[in-house]
Amino acid sequence: MIFSYNKDAVGDTLMVIVANAKGQEVNHESRGSITRVFVKNTKETVGWNFFKISSTLTDLVGKGQIDLTDEQLTALNHLLAAEGFSEQVSIDRTPKIVTGFVKSCKAHPDSDHLSITQTEVDHGEVLQIVCGAPNIKAGLKVVVAKPGAMMPDGLIIWPGELRGQESHGMICSARELAVPNAPTARGILELPFDTEIGEAFIGSDYQL
Repeated sequence: MIFSYNKDAVGDTLMVIVANAKGQEVNHESRGSITRVFVKNTKETVGWNFFKISSTLTDLVGKGQIDLTDEQLTALNHLLAAEGFSEQVSIDRTPKIVTGFVKSCKAHPDSDHLSITQTEVDHGEVLQIVCGAPNIKAGLKVVVAKPGAMMPDGLIIWPGELRGQESHGMICSARELAVPNAPTARGILELPFDTEIGEAFIGSDYQL
C-alpha cells in the first residue's frame, strides 16, 4: 500500500493506494470521513481517502509519499472499524526505490530503442525491466523503482508490458528521482560500481 499526504496540494486528505485498477471502471462508497474506492465489477478495493485526517493524526506531515508509524496505522484501522468497514490497511516497509545491478541486457524484438534487462534488486531477486534509456547496458549499477513505488512526481510504478514484453519496474534517471542538479539529457543514473545492491535510494540526498 502507498500512503500519500500533501495538505497544500490536495487538502487535509490521506490517500492510500492499495492496487492498480488497470483501466477498469471504479466506484466509491463513503462513510463518515472515509471513502473507499473499488473496482465496480469485482468490488476489489483499490484505494482509500481519509478526509480531515489531521483531526485524528495530529502529527501527520508530508508532501507526497509518507511512512506511517505503527501508532498512526493503528489509528487508521480504528477509524475504519468505527465506520463499519471490515477491511484494514497495512504497511510493507521494504524499500521500493532501490539500488540494482543490470545482469543482462538485450534488444527488444519489436522495438529499435527499447532493451530488455534482467536486473538484480536485492539478495538474488531479479526483475525483468524494459528500458528505453540510450545508456542502458549490462554491468551497470542503477536505481530501480520496483512495483508499488511512488516517484517524486507522484507517478506510481505498476507491473506491465511494453511492446508485448513484461516489465516489472523502472530503471530511473536522475531527473525522475529528483536528484539535485540532475541533467536534462536522456539517460538512466549510473551509480558507482561499489554501490551495494538493494539499498534504499533517496534522490534528494544524492550528490552528483
